[in-house]
Amino acid sequence: MESSAYTLRNVPQEERPRERMLQAGAQALSNAELLAILLRTGTINESAVSLAQRLLNEAGGLRHLVEMSTAQLTALKGIGSAKALQIQAGIELGRRIARTVQPETVTIRSPQDVSLLLTEELRYLQKEHFVCLFLNTKNHVIGQETLSIGSLNASIVHPREVFLAAIKRSSASIICVHNHPSGDPTPSPEDIEITRRLVEAGAVIGIDVLDHVIIGDRSSISLKELGLM
Repeated sequence: MESSAYTLRNVPQEERPRERMLQAGAQALSNAELLAILLRTGTINESAVSLAQRLLNEAGGLRHLVEMSTAQLTALKGIGSAKALQIQAGIELGRRIARTVQPETVTIRSPQDVSLLLTEELRYLQKEHFVCLFLNTKNHVIGQETLSIGSLNASIVHPREVFLAAIKRSSASIICVHNHPSGDPTPSPEDIEITRRLVEAGAVIGIDVLDHVIIGDRSSISLKELGLM
């Protein structure tokens, strides 16, 4: 039972893998220490770290441990069904992560790219949604966030909120986008004024505002292309 097992609490604090992981990160831990975190407890006579190291030794290394069945694991001293399943769950998560395909990177090269990305999302909305695309130095989209919903004016869209969101994502630049529920993407005086304020604020902070694209029903307009920023 766990209450009688040699747990990680019995190990000196500086040798406890959980504490070491908090301080130095998972990459600093040995295979045995990482495995000990999955096991959680050892046996009456050995700590979780010692049990993990013995398990690796008896399995013939991490590669062979991955191939072991539940029956093979539970045949090892100190490994019950709960510990065997914990190990296998960790291994399966690793396998699934390895199979995960990195999402295709979206690169913005023109206002048309912005329209393709967001038109279907914004064109039918009944209220104005102000969206920011956050870009890295290669103009790859690293984030997207709706920062306001409602009529676009200075009280709703404030540079502070826009650039706080950009800084959190370590953005090199941003592109502002909003929809016109009327379907007509022609910029209003408020659209132009807000864009001017955002460009000025970005120049001070060091995050470029590359464009402000307005999405209508069947068309879109770039304030950059119109020479309004």
